[in-house]
Parts: sequence; C-alpha cells; structure tokens
Amino acid sequence: MRRTSSVTSLSWIPSEAVVGMNKVVFESGFTHYDDPPPDQLDDLDEMAAADRFRFANNLEAWIEVGDGGEIVDCGYSGHSVMGATTVRVARHDIARFPAVAFDELRSDPERRDDAVVFTQTSGGHVALPAPRRVAHPPFVKLEAPTVWTTLELVLHADGRAEHRLVGASAFPRHWIYDDRGALEAKVGLTDFKEWWRRAFGKRTPWHAHDREAIVTSVETALERELAGTIMRGGEKPKVRKLRKGALLTEQGAPGDEVFLLLDGVLDVEVDGNPLAELGPGAVLGERAVLGDGRRTATLRARTAVRVAVAEHGQLDLEKLALVSAEHRREEV
Repeated sequence: MRRTSSVTSLSWIPSEAVVGMNKVVFESGFTHYDDPPPDQLDDLDEMAAADRFRFANNLEAWIEVGDGGEIVDCGYSGHSVMGATTVRVARHDIARFPAVAFDELRSDPERRDDAVVFTQTSGGHVALPAPRRVAHPPFVKLEAPTVWTTLELVLHADGRAEHRLVGASAFPRHWIYDDRGALEAKVGLTDFKEWWRRAFGKRTPWHAHDREAIVTSVETALERELAGTIMRGGEKPKVRKLRKGALLTEQGAPGDEVFLLLDGVLDVEVDGNPLAELGPGAVLGERAVLGDGRRTATLRARTAVRVAVAEHGQLDLEKLALVSAEHRREEV
C-alpha cells in the first residue's frame, strides 16, 4: 500500500515588511508588494503565473507499506515553484524577470522502524541586481539576497503524517500549508535588514547553514476580515514598533485602542501567568474596548514587534465581540 502526504510553504512580501530606502522603491510602483495568499492553496503554477507569491517550497513524499506493515520503499515527489519580479513604470507592467532557482536540497530519506523522514530545502533569488552593502566580506554585493525554506515531512506506516518548518530565510514572509492545502501556520517574524545584509554565500543552506524560524498559529477568519478593515478600510493606520521585552499593554491599565499584530510574536500574560503566544494577523485589545476600558491582559513582545493601531470607532463592535468570544485565552 502506498501512503503519500505533503507540506508546502508559500513566501510573499507584505506591505509592512520592507524598510529603509528599499521601501521607497516599492512605494514608487517600480516593483510591488503582494496581497496576502489565500487560506486554501490553488494550483501553484497558476498562482505563480498570476504573480501571487515569490516562491513555493512543495515537499511531497511517499512510502510503500508491505502486507506485514513494514516500509519496503520510499521517495520524493512534487515540485517547488519560483515566482518572478514584475517591473512597472507609471503603474504599467513593462517586464517580468523570472527568479533564479537554486538546486533543491533533498536529504536521503531517513528510515526509522515505522516511519520515514524527508527534508527538503528550496529557494533562490530574484534575477534583478540588488547593489548593497553587506555585513561581512565581500562587504558589497550586486546580486539579490537568497530566500529559502526548509521543510520536514514524516510519513508513518500506519498512515499518520507530521510536518514542520525546520528553517527559513529572515525575509520574506513564509506561510505553511498542510496536505489538504489549508493554511496551518505562519513564520512569526520577518527581518528585512538581517536578510538584506547577510543572506548569501556561506550563510545559506547551500553551504550547510540554515536559520531557525519562529512558527506561530493562524489567526481566525474573522480576525483576517478585521485586519483588512484596519489596513485598507480608511485612513492608513499608525504603526507602533516595540523592542523585544517591551509591553504593548499592561493588565489593569486604561486603553481604548485595538491592535493588529503585523510582525513579530507577543506573549499574553494574565496575573503574571503566561497564557498564549500570538503571531502576525492577531487582533488584540478588544476586551478593553468592549468592557470597562481597562486591559484584561499584559501583552509583552517576545521578539521585535510591529502593530497597526486602530481607534475603536473604526471597527464594527459586533465583530469585535465575536473576536473577543473566540479569544478568552484566560479560560483555556
């Protein structure tokens, strides 16, 4: 009996992730940010042709299980997809430059008593030159930094499958999809400056150097709807930045703002006890707006964090109440 499964990472550039002079290039319209990918994957090749992501690492694998439950054969299948960079002048597309794909790195399948472990790294860099100062020799580079993700898939003889993100470049944003193509997890933190200055040569998996990434759970569909309202429903929201360890809110303090976590990871604490870890896409602070105007939890930055700030009058209070009912983290 053949058993198969897959895991896919989709990588894209959100509007809040680029910093420095490069932000000017994006906002001039010469190149573009990406709209958030869908919750359910479509055909990867069609999505790439429509310029809906930067690259996709698709790890598919199979095992052959004998009549006695033993694994008799195994292998990789599937394919990864590199996108392209669309160059625009006066908001008109003038050219598309296919990205440069590196050779996929596939480890030899690791056989265990009742399972096989598969590991795959995929990535590359855009074709356009990117002159920049870098943090180590040669101190100046012309080609773009390298992007990648490393995925692991474990197939069990009894039909179970497990997967995880082993490592990833610090930029762009990476989303993880399961075997059914459903969005399952996100990398919590992007770091454009680190990626721009360091992600090349020996500091990539093609020279046996990977980078650990923080993976967070996916926000709810209602939070995604409110995120669209905050980011695109009116005036551009203010963006607040916090350093690692700083407080966004403190339990018991007054507050009438709602926050959308754009990047980074926040810890939720109630009465000094850690309750949850939140990643990009989470809507926060609604309990104070709906209640007596005081914060019901402390939100502490586990990493560097960026949040969009919305006044409560911008948002539908009924939807905020539904988000609040979904949260109730102190009761979990």
